Amino acid sequence: MGATSDRIASLDLIRGVAVLGILAVNIAGFAAPSLSAYSPNVPRPGSSLDHAAYAAMLVVFEGKMRALFSILFGASLLLFVDRNEAAGEDGQSLQLRRLGWLALFGYLHFLLLWWGDILFLYAMAGVVVLALRHLPSPAMLAAALLIFTAWQAQGALASLPAARAELAVAENRATPDQAKRHAETRRRHRAQAAKETREYGSGLVGQVVARLSDRPLYPFPAAFYSIGETVPLMLLGMLLMRSQFFSGGWRRGWLWTMALAGAGLGGTMTLAFAAWAMPRGFPPQAMRLAINYGLSVPHLLMALGYAALLVLCAPALLQARLGRRIAAAGRMAFSNYLGTSLLMGALFYGWGLGLFNSPGRAAMTGFVLLGWAAMLGWSKPWLARFGIGPLESLWRRLADPA
Repeated sequence: MGATSDRIASLDLIRGVAVLGILAVNIAGFAAPSLSAYSPNVPRPGSSLDHAAYAAMLVVFEGKMRALFSILFGASLLLFVDRNEAAGEDGQSLQLRRLGWLALFGYLHFLLLWWGDILFLYAMAGVVVLALRHLPSPAMLAAALLIFTAWQAQGALASLPAARAELAVAENRATPDQAKRHAETRRRHRAQAAKETREYGSGLVGQVVARLSDRPLYPFPAAFYSIGETVPLMLLGMLLMRSQFFSGGWRRGWLWTMALAGAGLGGTMTLAFAAWAMPRGFPPQAMRLAINYGLSVPHLLMALGYAALLVLCAPALLQARLGRRIAAAGRMAFSNYLGTSLLMGALFYGWGLGLFNSPGRAAMTGFVLLGWAAMLGWSKPWLARFGIGPLESLWRRLADPA
């Protein structure tokens, strides 16, 4: 499709780490009601091992993989347009067609497989980012930071009353209004969990009918809910691509500074929050506030630290068998992302083994390892035979039939 050129190996490697890591975060959304993503004590109290497994996921993966994916999408979007324009083609029109098909893939993903789709969001955010790609780098950086800060601040302020009420009730100091708010929130969550359990316990046709009848336009508000975080992260990816961050343009000293400062500072902040949340049982409303908004800066710092460390280690990692398999998984990230939904649906939903709501947080780790083994096991042999992932190939043919 359009111009071709040698791949940037570090992009594939980082994308491979992200597609593997995102499963460690998303597994709760496959295996249990959606609120379980915010606490190991939902839908039922977790064990000490469940709490430890959740804390490890929170510190290492939560938010960081989402940020990496968004940064890489912005970088790849710019790379695609620039390479096609250098070859004399209309890179922007080609990319817009790709985003249109991506939105359709995302909607079908939501409808047929999983409520937590990000492809539709990426298509919507990609259109916005594409319109901003000609901004000078200082203006692009300023826009990214302004949007990111404003979006996180308004989200945190909107989420704060529910989190305060939850903590006040837990500490026996709630006002009547706070107690009423918390009781209503819990009632809504119990009803939502029961509804999700019924839906995901049904067959595929039943699930599709439920989504079409109950929330056919869900991807649109879901995209709006996250676009204020995703757009600035994609812009940062464009800036990193412009600076040749992924292709050897940064000095090793700069990369080490970003790796150590990002992972060190972001990790310290995340650990401090985990140390506060764990003895309190990871209260869901406080966790929602933290995961969606309050920890956004540590998430970003750690994602940048991870990216810099992987760029530094890419030459050595890509000589190792495991590193090559991770990079292959990254080259097929689209196929692996949707393939993971298919695999997890077959394990947890009513049209498969029906394990929904069965495993605790620690037991979910086994399913994550299974997903990792599948991605690492099939990606490299498939690429050796066909050269491109199946869904990547379909996306290319649909977006550019010529």
